[in-house]
Amino acid sequence: MNVTLDKNGNVSGVLTISLVEEDYQDEVKKQLSLLGRRRPIKGFRPGHVPASLLKKHYGGQVTAEVVDEIVSRELTKYIRENNIDLLGEPMLSKDTKVDLVNEKNFEFKFDLGFAPEFELKLDKRVKVPYYNIEVSKEMVENQNETFKKRFGTQVPGDVSTEDALLRGSMEELNEDGTVKDGGIKVERTIISPKYLKDDVEKAKFVGLKVDDTITFNPHLSSGGNLTEMAAMLAVDKEQADVKSDFTFKVSEILVNKDAELGQELFDMVLGKDVAKTEEEYFEKIKEMLAGQLKSDSNYRFTIDAENVLKKKVGELELPDEFLKRYLVSINKDTEPEKIEEEYPRTRGEIVWQLIKEKVAKQYDVKIEKEDQLRLARIYAAQQFAQYGIGNVPDETLDRYAGEMMENKDYAKEINRRAFEDKVFATIRDNVSLTEKNVTVEEFNKLFDKK
Repeated sequence: MNVTLDKNGNVSGVLTISLVEEDYQDEVKKQLSLLGRRRPIKGFRPGHVPASLLKKHYGGQVTAEVVDEIVSRELTKYIRENNIDLLGEPMLSKDTKVDLVNEKNFEFKFDLGFAPEFELKLDKRVKVPYYNIEVSKEMVENQNETFKKRFGTQVPGDVSTEDALLRGSMEELNEDGTVKDGGIKVERTIISPKYLKDDVEKAKFVGLKVDDTITFNPHLSSGGNLTEMAAMLAVDKEQADVKSDFTFKVSEILVNKDAELGQELFDMVLGKDVAKTEEEYFEKIKEMLAGQLKSDSNYRFTIDAENVLKKKVGELELPDEFLKRYLVSINKDTEPEKIEEEYPRTRGEIVWQLIKEKVAKQYDVKIEKEDQLRLARIYAAQQFAQYGIGNVPDETLDRYAGEMMENKDYAKEINRRAFEDKVFATIRDNVSLTEKNVTVEEFNKLFDKK
């Protein structure tokens, strides 16, 4: 067996694996013998099938499997032992032709794409912008109004609003607007206008008073969602596919009443006794908003750091044609023309990934279990927040974080994010930040630029 690597440039080459019959024949004989014990041929006891007959029946298949295993093993071994840093995966060269039936010696050629060699030194001479977003008084007041609505209560109202709840009864109508004999009748149902899908139908429920009656279409209102219609009409889902108009008579209106500014609201928003005065409450809201905006500032830093470091590294040579071919091979459902069109963006992502890996290697960035759990806790808290649940106990977050780490998809995403976070933290620690205080409006305009 002979394994050779011929470079055809700085970032590409061809690895050739040549096999003669002596390299694989003993393994083929061994596998055929094992096969003879597992798959007896009629007329022969297991383990007593003549080698010539086994070779006739299974020789081609077994040879192909053995040769494939040897080639794969030698390919991996050569790359590992020679510390070859690849982009993508080795691909069988187009000019490799192997005839397992008529030939005894084989030559496999693999196209390889190499990661380019480049230097990157981080020091305080490298300057990256960092934008501190100011928390305005208006932002604090708006957040307070949001909390007052979120923790408000529903009370009887005189006139319905879009975010009201309306209780009432319904009757199915004929096309001429008369009540349908034997049609669906609902003695008591609840409708919330803000969740209705059709704007015209939604508007019918705004401005109503108790005992008012309107005509509307449940099918249009729900966007044809049978689950929602079944709940509205108090019928099984199988009976809910109704396109008729209905009357709705209002029996009760519940409107939202904002929570009052006081200790009860302070406790619901921040936790018990975290704030005891309005001044402390608003200061905590400001801190909360500042923390949220810090995430936005850090996100912007990742964009600016990428731009600065890419410029510092300069144009990297990549095995572009190899990478395009590789991308086509792993994206079977995507047209080659589409991959060609998107390649400039993909190339930029590859370059940035190489830079991040360079930083991680130079500064020995490692992902610890604590890093994973910290992120899993953040993800868990975000999921609770989506349902308006804040101040979740630590033990509850820990339990959900542990469950996330047991999910392969979550664990993969958490590891990726943990790596990114540590790399960017390393960059921040080793470059100079040119800090600037900006308003939210000024910060948002940064993203209008190309």
